[in-house]
Amino acid sequence: MKALVQDLQLKGLQRRMDKIQTPVAAVVIMACNRADYLERTIKSILKYQNAVASKYPLFVSQDGSDPQVREKALSYDQLTHMQHLDSKPVQTERPGELIAYYKIARHYKWALDKLFHEYKFSRVIILEDDMEIAPDFFDYFEAAAALMEKDKTIMAVSSWNDNGQKQFVHDPEILYRSDFFPGLGWMLTKSTWNELSPKWPKAYWDDWLRLQENHKGRQFIRPEVCRTYNFGEHVDWKSKDLSYLMEDEYIKHFAEILKNAKPINGADAVLKASNVQGDVRVHYKDQPDFERIARQFGVFQEWKDGVPRTAYKGVVVFRYPPPRRVFLVGPKSFELLGIKSV
Repeated sequence: MKALVQDLQLKGLQRRMDKIQTPVAAVVIMACNRADYLERTIKSILKYQNAVASKYPLFVSQDGSDPQVREKALSYDQLTHMQHLDSKPVQTERPGELIAYYKIARHYKWALDKLFHEYKFSRVIILEDDMEIAPDFFDYFEAAAALMEKDKTIMAVSSWNDNGQKQFVHDPEILYRSDFFPGLGWMLTKSTWNELSPKWPKAYWDDWLRLQENHKGRQFIRPEVCRTYNFGEHVDWKSKDLSYLMEDEYIKHFAEILKNAKPINGADAVLKASNVQGDVRVHYKDQPDFERIARQFGVFQEWKDGVPRTAYKGVVVFRYPPPRRVFLVGPKSFELLGIKSV
């Protein structure tokens, strides 16, 4: 029976891809037990995916046996439903840990192994079941896929900016490189998955990806304005020159912007930044100093394995207030960016 179901799934997918052009990426919604959330996410995706369905075959990967989630997924003939049934007991590594984190990591590995190795996609975009996508979501990832082909120092592309709240953003056309994995609507390649799959962690997979030993100095592309909620902007990504994001170009591009920002020293960084025309930079000495400054502005204070959330070469950039850019600059950032003195 299991083999028959898999065969029917493969045939159903093939019918949807018959027309065919090579897919840019499979799109998978990771679901578990929230049928109402899943429906909202599917509707948001189909609103923009229908026109590009052959480029972006759609999947729902269900973890567990919730009948409403299964019924909801199977009610759409525009997608393929996959179901992960795992009865193996979960052994947490530390007392008091939530089993859910272990189940999520297992589900991700199962789904990505299936999409890359059984369905043989070259790229996969991973979404969770509580997301809505922006109108230019698919164009964004198509442009990003071309970039990933040229630059192997890009480990993944995300549609998310952790500091993407409306008070910290301004330009929907700006993209950044980051040393910090953002997650939340992201794309990776088969070659990267082949590297990660054999050592995939038992739990906390997103924090695991943020460790130097796993990303190995590779970086992530993220937008200034998030692409995983409906903000109404639609950028024509096909007409945009994204060559500035290539590794050799980006370091020069970013260093030049940073050099031109006006330095702010001392206390009351928020007040001083508000009284300066144009972009500003605030230097921090160490992690506690960064956390103090970030707290003042209201942006993320979190670090992982020595990297602040959203940072590139130790620099965190956001708008405050828009359109002014604020750069929080680390003690080694100028050296890492090749900036001699300013």
